[in-house]
Amino acid sequence: MPENLSTQLYLVPTPIGNLEDITLRALKILKEVDIILAEDTRNSGVLLRHHDISKPLQSYHIFNEHKTVEQLIRRLKEGETMALISDAGTPSISDPGFLLVRECLKAGINVECLPGATAFVPALVKSGLPSDRFVFEGFLPHKKGRQTRLEKIGQEERTIVLYESPHRLLKCLDQLMEHCGEDRQASVSRELTKIHEETVNGTLKEIREYFTKGSVKGEIVIVVHGR
Repeated sequence: MPENLSTQLYLVPTPIGNLEDITLRALKILKEVDIILAEDTRNSGVLLRHHDISKPLQSYHIFNEHKTVEQLIRRLKEGETMALISDAGTPSISDPGFLLVRECLKAGINVECLPGATAFVPALVKSGLPSDRFVFEGFLPHKKGRQTRLEKIGQEERTIVLYESPHRLLKCLDQLMEHCGEDRQASVSRELTKIHEETVNGTLKEIREYFTKGSVKGEIVIVVHGR
């Protein structure tokens, strides 16, 4: 049985790249729960096989969470224990999880979140920018509301942390230059903890020029100095 009998749902952080970046306690919980809820069962299957974990997997992602949450709450109330994992990092941080946690708390179901990997922390720390006060923006809206968020970022005095996809990086840097100025100090990290991990520091203009030289691959974290 899991270590804490009163806990029925565990949020378990998974590696953002290197499969060894997972805690001993996380592995213990994943081996003990009745079922593992995974954002993508194929991706999670690689991690679980690597650590010799054989547990039933159920798909739980942004496209089915509203349809499945009621059933999951019922099963948790009946005594099943579950672990929620995302493709990488901590569930609910720019990943599914918030809805299920909220409904569990409404239903009186105990939830526990294990500490562990999340991409923005190493990117922020290695950026060399102030990390005592910062704001995490996650992914900006693609269309509606994007301009408003960018305007607020331009006036933000704390360090700003963003997530971005590789094919939208240059556009995002262009927009940040427009609202923050070309000379604003920033840092872009990609492929964190992987073989081709890379961090580029400099002004927004310098970083944009660097990434125009070739194709950009991997998950992106952008860190921008506050105003």
